[in-house]
Amino acid sequence: MNLPLAGRTAVVVGGTSGIGRALALGLAEAGADVVATGRRRELVDEVAAQVESRGRRTLREPSDVTDRASLERLLAACVSAFRAVDVLVNCAGKTRRVASLEMTEEQWDDILETNLTGTFRACQVFGRPMVERRYGRIVNIGSLASFVGLHEVAAYTASKSGVAGLTRALAVEWAPYGVCVNAIAPGVFRTELNQKLLDGTDRGRELLLRTPMKRWGRVEELAGAAVFLASEAASFVSGEVLTVDGGFLASGVNQ
Repeated sequence: MNLPLAGRTAVVVGGTSGIGRALALGLAEAGADVVATGRRRELVDEVAAQVESRGRRTLREPSDVTDRASLERLLAACVSAFRAVDVLVNCAGKTRRVASLEMTEEQWDDILETNLTGTFRACQVFGRPMVERRYGRIVNIGSLASFVGLHEVAAYTASKSGVAGLTRALAVEWAPYGVCVNAIAPGVFRTELNQKLLDGTDRGRELLLRTPMKRWGRVEELAGAAVFLASEAASFVSGEVLTVDGGFLASGVNQ
């Protein structure tokens, strides 16, 4: 069995549901010990049990990307248990559909705080020891909104455009220290985060029309991209935003 991540330790922030959960389990299946973390302890416990069922080690450590102290506690627990964190995957995110002229600053700040500042915060906390030991793999989660504008989700679009820029900036800054920083930009994957925006709506129908494969992605289909970017196969890849979108961004006219 090919286990490209055997002997590695990965932390998946926001790894207890949706895309993050699928990536955590995909990394475990590729051989990594995986700590999937989030705010809800019951979900942390649930995913930890699934990691262990795949024969990997884990920890049960909740965290919140808006709370630096919780991330520092998570790092300390991982270093104590596993010696080091080799791979960080940043999946924590939120969205809200609201017309830009109606959006409050509090709503704007809430989304940017989680999606962009939270990603930067986790990169800082886990990136420092990676730079010090001159090895690390960071995989951030972007979006189609990292490349194109999406209707009435201005804060989300700005945050995910920011994640793409942050990924490139950290890649340039940390490349001399052996730390590769990349991102995955999922296409249209139906998750708890977006199902109300997609199910039976004109928006959902338009997104399917613009996706050449004519279906939603399955979150498990993102795991291969994460395993690649976390592995030695991607040792000379940094600053990239890898789209997994069923051809969405390549699409012009579909009929």
